[in-house]
Amino acid sequence: MIFRRSLSKELISTAAGIFLILLGIVLAQRTGYLILLASKGLLPNDAITTMLVFNMVKFLPMLLSLTLFLTILMTLSRWYRDSEMIVWFNAGLSINSLVSPIIRFSIPIIIFISILSLFTMPWATKQGEDYRIQLESRDDLAFISPGVFKESAHSDLLIFVESFDELGNVFKNIFVQSIQHKKLGIIVAQKGNRITEYNGDNFLVMHNGRRYEGSPNSAEFSTTEFDKYAIRVKPAELKQELVKTISKSTIELLRNKSKANSAELHWRIAIPISTCILVFFAIPLSSVDPRAERSLNIALAIIIYIIYNNSLSIFQALITQGKVNDTVGLWPIHLLFATLAGYIFYRHEQQLPFLPIMLVNKWSKLGKN
Repeated sequence: MIFRRSLSKELISTAAGIFLILLGIVLAQRTGYLILLASKGLLPNDAITTMLVFNMVKFLPMLLSLTLFLTILMTLSRWYRDSEMIVWFNAGLSINSLVSPIIRFSIPIIIFISILSLFTMPWATKQGEDYRIQLESRDDLAFISPGVFKESAHSDLLIFVESFDELGNVFKNIFVQSIQHKKLGIIVAQKGNRITEYNGDNFLVMHNGRRYEGSPNSAEFSTTEFDKYAIRVKPAELKQELVKTISKSTIELLRNKSKANSAELHWRIAIPISTCILVFFAIPLSSVDPRAERSLNIALAIIIYIIYNNSLSIFQALITQGKVNDTVGLWPIHLLFATLAGYIFYRHEQQLPFLPIMLVNKWSKLGKN
């Protein structure tokens, strides 16, 4: 009982640490990507946080699956390295005694992963796609970034703003190039702001500036100084896009049978199933020889994880293309890796090497030759 409690406490603390590390890595990567889009004027600055939340919810099932796998692997590996497993075995407990506390620890996480994969992940993806379409339907002022030239969707307006105020409401040092009635107009102003009229029209109002107007390819320009000048910003057209398969709800995938829908449904079911199989992989793979490299088993586990997930992705693409029957789905991959996990677990339980000695000796002779 003491050993099981100690194992459960360490699993919880290790899982929390690993999850925060993985979350931080993904969060930094996605934040950098979204900031890059905002710096190019492809994403409004005020949309970064919302898009980041939708992205993180979408990645949660895979993050939790990898977290559970690494938690069991690293916790038991430390027990082997620090000889705590010797105490476990000397107390009359076998390797099978590890299965019960690990399963009790894993089941709530796997259930949560299932809920995320089947319901929350497609919802977050759908919300993210809808929000992206709404962003693309905003007017040009919403996409202005300091130091970046922004061309309007109608190609008749070019705006440059040197900087914003602290709240982002006032534009400083504005340059605007416009074409009206086949005449080229250039406006420079010290500052400006956006206003919305009662009828919903949006205007860029500039203060203390000059306006230069003339015909293209002509040296004749008129100059006008102003205290206040407003330009109407045309709203973008609301785009309608087809709903992607990844954005469809699980219920909709079940109702509308198609190759793409079946492939997506198999993928969502595969995430919790693969997590269960990886749990049984982690137990024997955590066995560490004190004289061997410390990270050797972790490297092997990561390779298995990558091959497993890539195999699932390949089969998902084959189902979508109709090269694999949707009834068969991803089950051959699950069966293959479940058999491999059972074989490794059996060899470890019997205190045998993962590969038969005869096969190892044969490989060694081939290597020498």
